[in-house]
Amino acid sequence: MHKAFTILAPTRLHAGICRPIRARSFRPSNVMMIRSSSGVTLVELMATLAILSVLLGVALPSFAGLVRDTRLTTSINTVHSALFYTRSESIKRGRRVTLCTSVDQATCTAGAGWHAGWIVFDDRNGNGVRDAGESLLRVGEALPPGITVTGNLPVRNYVSYVPSGTTRATSGALQMGTITACSGGRVRQIVISATGRPRVVRDGNC
Repeated sequence: MHKAFTILAPTRLHAGICRPIRARSFRPSNVMMIRSSSGVTLVELMATLAILSVLLGVALPSFAGLVRDTRLTTSINTVHSALFYTRSESIKRGRRVTLCTSVDQATCTAGAGWHAGWIVFDDRNGNGVRDAGESLLRVGEALPPGITVTGNLPVRNYVSYVPSGTTRATSGALQMGTITACSGGRVRQIVISATGRPRVVRDGNC
């Protein structure tokens, strides 16, 4: 059985009379009851964990989708920027400049896909592939696994710009086409118009 203890308090001066302040008694058991009342029961803890698991189940797929969208957008924007760079270099140099797919970042590789990497070079002889003596202007590394970037037939292996700022196939014909990036069912496309200007769209199928 717990013994009560008394807290002695100082006296209080009131109207010239010194009166003691009434002492208060506490029992250790009362202190323990106050402390335990602020705790969390096992049922409450289990309920909290159940709610958290539901929230995580909803949030994680959304976060994973956001990561895929970000990676896909970054990848297609890299190729988009390379096209604008190729165009500006052709205008500046006054001759054909070509962007082609490349697995070694030194020579053109037909059928590799744009996700394998690419190079921009000064295409002096206008044949759409980099030959000895043709300056390498810019290099693009392979994209992360899980992302594929491919072009339809006119732009499958290369995109070539002439000084007018338009795209031209090595045959001299207009070079229009679509480059499609896919990841986890999501898609982004670069549409190259008859004037050679590329634009990014969210339409299309993988």
